[in-house]
Amino acid sequence: MQTPHIIAVIGAGPAGLAAAESLSADGFDVVVYDQMPSPARKFLMAGRSGLNLTHAEDLEKFLSRYGASASWLEPMIREFPPQALREWAEELGQPCFTGSSGRVFPKAMKASPLLRAWLARLAAQNTVFALRHRWTGWDETGCLRFETPQGEKRVAAAATVLASGGASWPRLGSDGGWTHFLTPESLSPLQPANCGFRTALPPEFHEQFHGEVLHSVTIGGAGQSARGDVTITRQGIEGAPVYRLSALWREALRRKGRLQITLDFRPGLTQEILQSRLEGFRERESQSGRLRRLGLSPAARWLLREAAPTHSGAGILAGAGILAQHIKSCPLDLVAPDSLARAISTAGGVRREALDDGLMLRQRPGVFAAGEMLDWEAPTGGYLLQACFATGRRAAQGVKKHLRQNP
Repeated sequence: MQTPHIIAVIGAGPAGLAAAESLSADGFDVVVYDQMPSPARKFLMAGRSGLNLTHAEDLEKFLSRYGASASWLEPMIREFPPQALREWAEELGQPCFTGSSGRVFPKAMKASPLLRAWLARLAAQNTVFALRHRWTGWDETGCLRFETPQGEKRVAAAATVLASGGASWPRLGSDGGWTHFLTPESLSPLQPANCGFRTALPPEFHEQFHGEVLHSVTIGGAGQSARGDVTITRQGIEGAPVYRLSALWREALRRKGRLQITLDFRPGLTQEILQSRLEGFRERESQSGRLRRLGLSPAARWLLREAAPTHSGAGILAGAGILAQHIKSCPLDLVAPDSLARAISTAGGVRREALDDGLMLRQRPGVFAAGEMLDWEAPTGGYLLQACFATGRRAAQGVKKHLRQNP
């Protein structure tokens, strides 16, 4: 049994480290516990292709990206807005730039230089790390329990910040195991967010085209559309435009059990122009040959062949009209979101009603929650990290207030 007067932070991701930084800066003794051998593994993985810290758009528009959770997150993000996150990174020696899409990145692009500087600051503030410590709930006296390579450890903390992430990317540490230690009424079910979707296409399609990219297509469904590159997976589709629509599609599938979306393979051309080009090809040329001459990939031609069978009896003109229509609106049936483990982030978690304004669990005084554990979701583009930093800092403020009132 360890019984120091410490603040325990469980989870060494952005939310947990943000809470630890705020607390240790004010002189609190902070120990950060994590089940992995090193801190912030998901943070590092997210930065492998460029660490998108936040977004430079107008704050009101920025806040709207959080959908139904915007009113809850708004005061926390206003306390620590995108500009503050950018200045924080620059104070750590990592200058930032804004890309053409408005996304904000460190000039080094990778997460590792920023994390190294952050961990150095935490060390200077006497923050201690206890790695390979898997949290397993509380004992009958209220002490935290951990599984460690040396056996079980129990810790009596003055306050605790839970920042254990959602349940996506479990191999990096966020496996959702913490849900077993909180009351069911305090939780909304964890669901995949910013995820791919499984299709009703036959397995041979996915086997043949796994990893192929449908470049610059427009996908639409459930009343909204998005444009970008769509990747074919072993069971479905994924990619930036799919992620942007994933929350809407997930809810549509929950209600209906199946959702038909459409793909526009040539969003830069009208249906009339496509039909005219198709009519200009040789009459005896096969449908596949005409589609190839339009620059459509083998995967796109496969999908169109299923959606628009050859209409040889209708003549070239009628066939061209039908084919042009399907090029602009090729149907594709989705049957389910991809698995939670493959999702970029998680929806669901600790419900707003289970927490006070300082993010303290109403049923467990002295225990706070932050980051992706909370029941909110956002698209990619810097919104996920921004909310993790902001809620981590709010939880730290909640701890300070709680300890002032309960010395």
